[in-house]
Amino acid sequence: MYPYPSGDLHAGHWYAEAPADAAARFKRMQGYNVLFPMGFDAFGLPAENAAIKRNIHPATWTYSNIERMTEQFKQMGAMFDWSKRVVTCDPQYYRWNQWFFTKFYEKGLAYKKLSPVDWCPNCNTTLAREQVVGDERRCERCGTPVIKKNLSQWYFKITDYADELLDFAGMDWPDKVKTMQTNWIGRSEGAEVTFKSEQGDDITVFTTRPDTLWGATFMVLAPEHPLVDRLTTDDQRSAVEAYVERASRMTDIDRQAEGKEKTGEFTGAYAINPVNNARIPIWIADYVLMSYGTGAIMAVPYGDQRDFEFARKFGLDIVPVVRPDGVDEVDEADLSEAYAGPGVLINSGPLDGKVNNGEKGRDNPAVAAAIDWLEHHNAGREQVTYRLRDWLVSRQRYWGTPIPIVYCDACGIVPVPEDQLPVELPSDVAFMPTGESPLRSHEGFLNTTCPECGGAAQRETDTMDTFIDSSWYFFRYLSPGLDSAPFDRTLANAWMPVEQYTGGIEHAILHLLYARFFTKVIRDLGLSDVDEPFTRMFNQGMILGEDNEKMSKSRGNVVNPDELVTEYGADTVRAYLMFIGPWDEGGPWNSDGINGITKFFNRVWSLVLEPATDDGAANEADRKALRRAVHIAIKEVSEDFQNFQFNTAIAELMTLSNAMSKAKSSTMVEADEWREATRTLLTLLAPIAPHLSEELWHRLGHSASVHLEVWPSFDPTATELDTVTMAVQVNGKVRAQIEVPKDASKEDILVTAKANDNVARYVEGANINREIVVPGKLVNLVVK
Repeated sequence: MYPYPSGDLHAGHWYAEAPADAAARFKRMQGYNVLFPMGFDAFGLPAENAAIKRNIHPATWTYSNIERMTEQFKQMGAMFDWSKRVVTCDPQYYRWNQWFFTKFYEKGLAYKKLSPVDWCPNCNTTLAREQVVGDERRCERCGTPVIKKNLSQWYFKITDYADELLDFAGMDWPDKVKTMQTNWIGRSEGAEVTFKSEQGDDITVFTTRPDTLWGATFMVLAPEHPLVDRLTTDDQRSAVEAYVERASRMTDIDRQAEGKEKTGEFTGAYAINPVNNARIPIWIADYVLMSYGTGAIMAVPYGDQRDFEFARKFGLDIVPVVRPDGVDEVDEADLSEAYAGPGVLINSGPLDGKVNNGEKGRDNPAVAAAIDWLEHHNAGREQVTYRLRDWLVSRQRYWGTPIPIVYCDACGIVPVPEDQLPVELPSDVAFMPTGESPLRSHEGFLNTTCPECGGAAQRETDTMDTFIDSSWYFFRYLSPGLDSAPFDRTLANAWMPVEQYTGGIEHAILHLLYARFFTKVIRDLGLSDVDEPFTRMFNQGMILGEDNEKMSKSRGNVVNPDELVTEYGADTVRAYLMFIGPWDEGGPWNSDGINGITKFFNRVWSLVLEPATDDGAANEADRKALRRAVHIAIKEVSEDFQNFQFNTAIAELMTLSNAMSKAKSSTMVEADEWREATRTLLTLLAPIAPHLSEELWHRLGHSASVHLEVWPSFDPTATELDTVTMAVQVNGKVRAQIEVPKDASKEDILVTAKANDNVARYVEGANINREIVVPGKLVNLVVK
């Protein structure tokens, strides 16, 4: 995943990129064609804030940061292909954002509607999620409490692809990510039912339990529901308006927190339950969200715990509608909680006696019967719904891709034609701390002509969500300079999907889901043949500061890699970050720990370049032992690289270096086994420490790069021991360990075992009744 150009790489950036570079180098040495590009997610709110706070243009701030980070990445020694660099704030990139927008619009996947947004009444502007801070939900710019307000905004219809996004076939992704996406999409089977208010308004609800409709004793609307104002009676208006205002300051998470005390207000209005014509009161409550379902629920307090608690608090009726198995009678007065389990329907009119087996949808006989009844009586219909909502792509700020739409009094909404793209951001804007996008007051940008009739028109001043930039950038890497299309289709079909994608688990929902959606639309537009963007996904952990908190400038715990590189060298920093722990777990930075890598690299340097000691001739056993260590290292390091277990790969290389230190002698350095060991050590180390390995490789007389070497394969026979260690038991208790040839006979093993001094103590003068030998493992002598 490409980074945001914040201006300086810290150890967290290195932790994300250095191991990925090692993996890329490993695959190249295995003989693969490897495309390992780098880019910058360059639009976004921080640059706009910098413009206000530092009196600098966002473009100036962003591009200077990009150049700074590019030099730092090069210092890392990563094998990035900089000819493929993508910068999303470049007009030649965001031109294609706009092109995609128009294609989505033509395909019916982009539309505009009113929806609630976070609004700062002081700055008089909408706020992005990241601009609302603190538990009290205040504007980060002025500290004013944020409210909800309806605004006309642009959406992408990601919900059209909901079912396809639930299919992860052929994707080697972490189960946690797939589960998170599945839950986020939230497919539910049930029925859509329309209640009527006494004023005649339709109030549509979705329920997975239409069999409980006869137990619906009240309705609850979200405070933001558009009918609230119309339905509220005069005597309830002040209380309802105050409640709506309070709810607007709360997050959706807070509103649905488990255990939260139920609050609400009666609107004064009533609705008619379509299955029994019962007159039921209409309330508003913050536990119902406009962003989920229809923003209205039929409340069945007998079967839903939230409704149960609400009914108990406000004295509303509770009608039992399911008799649990083994229960003869259900008394409402005896209930202490809701019951949502299986049983037989009661108090349900024509459905009395139907069995609810606890299954979902039509697999549940009671649910199936309820759906059939509703459809037969034109009171409702079978429906599948999703927790997933369409993607809100409008942002009321400057530093983003302008939405390519103009508004004409005669022609209405008109997309900007392809030959007029890109619609470029004007550079001569005034950044004032008003909270409004400067595009709204830029006459040259705002006023234009209609592409259809040539009359006066105005441009859309919203810009696109930056998640659009990151939803297809991996396609653009293939042909970043192409002017005739967003990417080269031939290259896309050859290289896509990405075989390996790495990044943090925090992107499991938004970025990764949007990238999958975009890839499927790109396929349906006929631009590529691939269904998914990334075949294999790996989530690295997070590197923490020495205070065990996430690294951030605000906490003052950021580790500056530039200083470490100056003191220790880039390879030492790379290797320490890989050695700090499993890459998928992360861990805290410990400045003292880096010295262990320094010692290891010094040992490697000495092994390769310093003269050997004259401590006698190496014998055959020494040579075999060294070759065994080499081939074990090849096997283990290869497996570790394949599984991104860099910490254990480095540990295995340390083991190999220790074996080489033990074996090194003036005779050994002339042997084939030593030359193989040295060559293997540098080859296996090359992806981790590219500079050190290359330097030593050339000092050994090689002219080509070590990084162009073929990754070694191990010889299984070389890893085998000539001898095995076996435990010797006497009457089941271990008395000794013996070493015997791996192909020793049972008789020879017994002779060696009995000859051991400690074993002899326990068998001397005793009768050996049984002699048990498990080859390669143990000997057990049973004596009296």
